[in-house]
Formats: sequence, C-alpha cells, structure tokens
Amino acid sequence: MSTLPKVAFIGTGGTLSSVGRDSLDILDYTATGERLEAEEILARVPETREVAEVVPVRYRAVTSPGIGFSDWRTLVRLCEELAGAHPDLAGIVIGHGTATLEETAYALSLTLTVDLPVVLVGSQRPISALSSDAGLNLVAALRTAGAPESRGRGVLVVLNDEIQAAREVTKTSVTRMQTFRSPDFGVLGQVDGPHVRYYRRSERRHAPGTPFDIRTLDALPRVDISYAYADADGTAVRAFAAAGAQGIVSAGLAPGMTPPAEAEALAAAAASGIAVVQSTRAGSGVVPSTVRLASHGIVPADNLTPQKARILLALALTVTRDPAALAEIFATY
Repeated sequence: MSTLPKVAFIGTGGTLSSVGRDSLDILDYTATGERLEAEEILARVPETREVAEVVPVRYRAVTSPGIGFSDWRTLVRLCEELAGAHPDLAGIVIGHGTATLEETAYALSLTLTVDLPVVLVGSQRPISALSSDAGLNLVAALRTAGAPESRGRGVLVVLNDEIQAAREVTKTSVTRMQTFRSPDFGVLGQVDGPHVRYYRRSERRHAPGTPFDIRTLDALPRVDISYAYADADGTAVRAFAAAGAQGIVSAGLAPGMTPPAEAEALAAAAASGIAVVQSTRAGSGVVPSTVRLASHGIVPADNLTPQKARILLALALTVTRDPAALAEIFATY
C-alpha cells in the first residue's frame, strides 16, 4: 500500500503541456499545436511518482486564453466528482496556462465545493524546452497539494518554488520565471525540495461555503472592464452599457480615479442600474472608499486587480444587486 499522498492531476493545457519545434523553441511553441494530456505530461516527468500517487484526469488541452466561465463551472463539478470518487484524496492539482491562470484560480477560490487543497500550476517554458520549469513546478505543486498544511488555505498557485494565494497573485512578466507575484503581501510559503513551508495565510474568505454556486448556471452576468487613460472620454463605458453589461469595472488611474468624461460616463452607468466597481490599473494598493464614489453608488474594489474584480462582481451579481451589499462582498472576499 502506497504511503504517498493521493493527488489528482487535471490537465487543461497551457505552456506546461506544450511541445515546441525543438529544445530552443521557448517563444513560438504554440505554433506546433501539440499539447500533451495529463497522463502524457506525467509520463514526461516520471519524478512525479516519487512525491505522490497521482491520478491523471484528462480534461482538454488548450491555451489558457480559451479558458473561461464554462471551464470554471466544469472544474468545480469535476473537483466535486473526484472528491466523491476518491475518499482518500489528499488534494487536486490543475495544470493551466499562465495567461489566465490567476483568473481561474480566483474564480475557483470563490466557487469550489470541496474542502481539499486545490493547486494551480503552470510554466513559463514549454515542457519540451531546454531548462523548462514545467517538471519541477509540477512536482512542487503535487507536494503542496499533498501536504496536510495546505488544507484550509483556499486555492493556491505554485510556480518557481513559491506558494501564492489565488486572490493575491498576478502575472507580472511575459517570459521571466519569477512572473507570479503577490505585490501587496508576498508569498504564503515556499517549496524547498521535499519541504512545503508556510509563513502566513490569506485572511479573506474563500470556498467552500461561499454564496456563489455556479454548478447549474448557464452563464455569469456580463461584466466588462473599462481601462482608464489620459483623455478617456467614456466611449468604452457607453459601449459596454449598450452591449448589455450588468456590471462595469473601471481600471482607473491610481488611486482609483478616471478622467472627468470617463467619470461622468461611469456615474451615468451606475444611475441606470449597472453595477460599477472602481479598481485601478496600478497593480497594487487599496482603492479608498471616497465621498465621490459613494455619491454615485460606485463600489471600491479594495485591492483586487481589475480582472479579479470582474470575477467577483459577476459572481456577486448572482446573489445581489444592492450597492451596499456589493460593497460588503468586496470587503469580505
């Protein structure tokens, strides 16, 4: 009988699964169209058998720009099924492309129904590349998912020997290995060889036990992001409203402001019943709750990046439309 923790590995594709033209192809590897399924990735990294009893779960191998709500819903259901089918399961690892990894991680951290460690992992270089980080990242993720200390910490992201919280982490570099960072608070812990070490935990609420149940939803309410810049005149805001947006997130100038014409358009959108959340394009820091925002019923995004504020707003709109209740949700999750 194996003494190793049992960990499921779901492969969704991404760079971690990609096979380039040769070992020096580290930039244009998607041109081959070749991506490995979960069991094929594990075969390429036989060291995984030394750290966990891995259950490969074939999903679909795609690039992460193609992953969104329908996949989040399916992954929530799949994690639930795996937990039911394997009562001795220690955790779940999801291989994912890095482009939208942080969004999938945060969406799952708000919607999962299982009380198991769920770890998202990717790589900056394809599995076929010279000095690829794919294999060691996968080993570190399996170790993290199988560690008892990982329970109760919400969805985790593991790359580059670092453990990050789904809510806080963001991709900060196109190709560098140290791309995933948590700008305001730093890592939760580190994976040093066989050692999984934690030094802090995220205090915001997370799944399971949230009010956001997407298992039977056909879609999330439409929420768009308007990016602020000098001379922005509100054209994007009006276009999103015309397209049927139920929510708009403003990626504002720091500290959460927009040019006057953009501010007028956002205020008009809020007055028309569209939920408006003010974030910032700065990448870190808390958007303050100001008299200006409150007077227009605009909700501050706390320190969520625009892409994560969009996810939380879309989920929040499935349970409430009241600006005060939305503000409470943003202060909680």
